[in-house]
Amino acid sequence: MKITDIKIDVVKRELPDTGLNSDLGRFFGEVDQGVLRIFTDEGIEGNCFVGEFRNGGESLYHPILKVLKTELVGSDPSEREFLWNRLRLLTSRRGMSMSAWAPVDVALWDIQGKAAGMPVFKLLGTQRYEIEPYATYPPRHTSYKGYVEEAKEIVADGFRAYKIHPGAMNTANTIQMVNEVRDAVGDEVELMLDPNCGYDFRKAFDIGKELDANGFYWFEDPVPFYDLDAITELSSRLDVPLCMSDQADNQFFNGATILRSQSNRLLRGTAAKLGITGLKKLCSMAEGFGYNCEIGTAGNSLLNIANLHVIFSITNCAYFEWWQPTEAHRFGLVEDISRNEKGMIEAPIRPGLGYELDWDFLNAHKIRTLE
Repeated sequence: MKITDIKIDVVKRELPDTGLNSDLGRFFGEVDQGVLRIFTDEGIEGNCFVGEFRNGGESLYHPILKVLKTELVGSDPSEREFLWNRLRLLTSRRGMSMSAWAPVDVALWDIQGKAAGMPVFKLLGTQRYEIEPYATYPPRHTSYKGYVEEAKEIVADGFRAYKIHPGAMNTANTIQMVNEVRDAVGDEVELMLDPNCGYDFRKAFDIGKELDANGFYWFEDPVPFYDLDAITELSSRLDVPLCMSDQADNQFFNGATILRSQSNRLLRGTAAKLGITGLKKLCSMAEGFGYNCEIGTAGNSLLNIANLHVIFSITNCAYFEWWQPTEAHRFGLVEDISRNEKGMIEAPIRPGLGYELDWDFLNAHKIRTLE
């Protein structure tokens, strides 16, 4: 099988006004995202969506079509390892980002699964058939009361784990929020805190001690991912595991640095920057050191599904991130990821990525095709 062409259909869609005034910006208005289409001489097409809902896909189209397309047309779609090992050259000399490479890798896996008549996770090696999600929202409150109500809403919706994005609240307010949320949901709900690398050491330490007292499951990205001294010191002085980091552009090499330095106890990655190939490598590398690799949201429907396929092939990831409001990042599928009556997400059964594209929607919202 050979790749014959690569195109991107650019889709313009309207984000619903969710009413969120978070420090990540308000999520509403129009956004352009891409539908990556990799064609083969056997009539099998691989797909992935390009770009996440906040910034769209515009910055990724050029490197995909001007750098990666020249590497791939005429090649066998199974040559993913060859492409992975070209990444250092392509990023350093041709200006390609990991975020541009990732959807291409996912589409190549989609082709491979369709050709084999199997869902991708079975090609990776099946470990399990369901995963529990935790729920999270972007930072959208300025006082503890908003987070208490959010926590109650999430638990009432059947979730048993909740990750809090505290935003820019000061230390005292965050500590109060941590205690109030724990009191509201009780000890049966797992809690995590993710300030998106927004703290300095002192703020992270003071809040981390409160997470210890309240039995939090992890403390995600408290300080910048490159501040290994602060990360190492926090890990040595806190009981709550630090989970880092999906903020680095090259999460694989950042993960290797963490493992080498033994600076914290949980890694983090996402198919949005690693594709399926890189994310599986990161999880396997973490497994060798006895680490979990928790997998973060990927910003659009098919990249989140790519996350799922890796999760179903590994043992060392406890949760799937159920990022809300789902309508902000979900689009273009006949049916999207759902929870069963037990609150679990089940593995897909169809070949490839296993979810059907809604071509009626995608064609109706297509504004141009890039080649």
